[in-house]
Amino acid sequence: MLPIKKYLIYFFFLLPFFGYAEDGSQLWLRYKPVDAQTQKQRHIRLQDKHETALLAKQELDSYWRGPSIEMHLDKKAKRLKEGYQIKGDTSAVYLTAAEPIGLLYGAYHLLRLQETKADMRHLYIEEIPDYDIRILNHWDNLDRTVERGYAGYSLWRWEELPHKLSPRYEEYARANASIGINATVLNNVNASPQILTGDYIQKVKALADIFRKYGIRVYLSANFSSPKVLDGLADSDPLRKEVQDWWKVKVKEIYQHIPDFGGFLVKANSEGQPGPQDYGRTHADGANMLADALKPYGGLVMWRAFVYNPTEEDRAKQAYQEFVPLDGEFRDNVIIQIKNGPVDFQPREPFTPLFGAMKHTAQMIEFQITQEYLGFSNHLAYLAPLFKETLDADTYSEGKGSTVARVTDGSMFRGEKTAVSAVANIGEDTNWTGHHFAQANWYAFGRLAWNHQLSSEDIANEWIRQTFTNAVDFVTPVRQMMMDSREAVVDYMMPLGLHHIFAFDHHYGPEPWGDRKGGRPDWMPWYYHNADTIGLGFDRTATGSNAVSQYYPPLDSIYGGINSCPESLLLWFHHVPWTHTMKNGRTLWDELCIHYDRGVQQVRGFQKTWDKLQAHVDQQRFLEVQSKLKIQSKDAVWWKDACLLYFQTFSKMPIPYDLERPVHELEELKKIKLDMTHHN
Repeated sequence: MLPIKKYLIYFFFLLPFFGYAEDGSQLWLRYKPVDAQTQKQRHIRLQDKHETALLAKQELDSYWRGPSIEMHLDKKAKRLKEGYQIKGDTSAVYLTAAEPIGLLYGAYHLLRLQETKADMRHLYIEEIPDYDIRILNHWDNLDRTVERGYAGYSLWRWEELPHKLSPRYEEYARANASIGINATVLNNVNASPQILTGDYIQKVKALADIFRKYGIRVYLSANFSSPKVLDGLADSDPLRKEVQDWWKVKVKEIYQHIPDFGGFLVKANSEGQPGPQDYGRTHADGANMLADALKPYGGLVMWRAFVYNPTEEDRAKQAYQEFVPLDGEFRDNVIIQIKNGPVDFQPREPFTPLFGAMKHTAQMIEFQITQEYLGFSNHLAYLAPLFKETLDADTYSEGKGSTVARVTDGSMFRGEKTAVSAVANIGEDTNWTGHHFAQANWYAFGRLAWNHQLSSEDIANEWIRQTFTNAVDFVTPVRQMMMDSREAVVDYMMPLGLHHIFAFDHHYGPEPWGDRKGGRPDWMPWYYHNADTIGLGFDRTATGSNAVSQYYPPLDSIYGGINSCPESLLLWFHHVPWTHTMKNGRTLWDELCIHYDRGVQQVRGFQKTWDKLQAHVDQQRFLEVQSKLKIQSKDAVWWKDACLLYFQTFSKMPIPYDLERPVHELEELKKIKLDMTHHN
């Protein structure tokens, strides 16, 4: 038997492991219900009977520990849009909104202040969302697989709908409302026409009915060939009256069941998807046909600019080339949905030059929350810095200060509606996103879609305090770890502007040597890195593909000069000699090696940081995050060794001797074949 003193030491050492099970299912919504005594001492007053307003009252009744709250709907305060005004102090709080959803958003703001222990002695807050539509794109298929989904099967149990409703549907809607997300596309952009059949419209209606009181409108991805596939029309030519009439009838059917249906998201004529170009028509012809069908109901078309086809042209230039000539030809209820970067959701890209280039066409950003190119749900990569990098980037389209945020939020170019979107990382996993820290990327997108001026640090701070604890000795190191994480991923995967050197079959591991007989060049890593005995990188200057010409001055010359180009994008825009002298005096080769090594060391640092915080975290989440960091650390070494050993075959230069040596052999790394089919 242990002596009592030793027993107590042993007990307290193990205490964290006896903590209550925490599976992450509550996300950042860990409010504790107030007791009956508290409810008696303060009142939540509301005159309105709208179901959304009543929901706001219910949330505050259940969880608010502060003073009494007067909730008021002021329909004259239209300038607030879906926003709200909060005034008050320790004796009373007044929450005003123009619309019922504004009261719900205001309620969540108050609860956020409470949960993060903010100073609420003198409240004066006015919040108006920066974008009208703040939308998640689910790449979910009707068989419940999720393209680029790393958190299990789709939330939508299509086979059970509309009769059986999972409780997670409402939990999903509540989580989105708590961060201001007000729209969702339920199905993959690589859309099955079946989603537009009568049976599926009934299923979609069941979800829309749940989401409505949380202020969320449903959109669908539409397959452009639906008239031909579903009803046997000869074709789906958008200029043919029979096709136009088919869409009008279909849209009318949808609105009869879902009166607040948002509209369609369309991927057309890209990666083999059907579209108007199949019939010699333009993107504008296709988008306008759908826009005309939706117009009587207030519906929108979000038409994706992610288009590229096998041509001799630099893939990074193709969206600009296809869409700029069509500027001004789109209906006012069409928004062009543009990926943040010109290639494809890479760990780092410059912003797409299409932003600001179409001055007579509404534009919206498409981000990716799911980590298709950032280690799936195995790697900790906090993406708010990536989102901010794009939003804050200056396009110079109307002179200095023409940021991507201002190009898209309506402050520079007026459209019927403004919007911002992101590909969701949500699945059926208990913790929703596969990695506990991946929840922060869903959260960050919602917060930035509401207010793009928020800082990445402040958003991380809010999320940590609500999701884990307010303890400063936990919050401070974890916030730093999150803030460093995206740059660490860039370093150990593709530093200095390298991009798209992933394995062909999946976008997880490195394969800079990748090549497939008969495969399209723009699917091959060599197409992007162009390693040879001289140097490394993609020449997009005037002597190369001239992609720099798509940017407004002075960016075209800044990016076009090897010494003026930001070094973080150097290999994106230039083919650089291995011996090129970097700003710090090192050669390109040495700098490349140092970046890869630094990424590895940073992830190991994350492991140490996390392990020290065990006493602050419940056992389940501590161990699950610890396990993911182990995988990330191994993967970082895999990336570093694969890229440096392969590029060394061209540079013929030694890895600096003060850096850690590779632990793999190149030929062994080339044999690695991962089966990632369970992820798609």
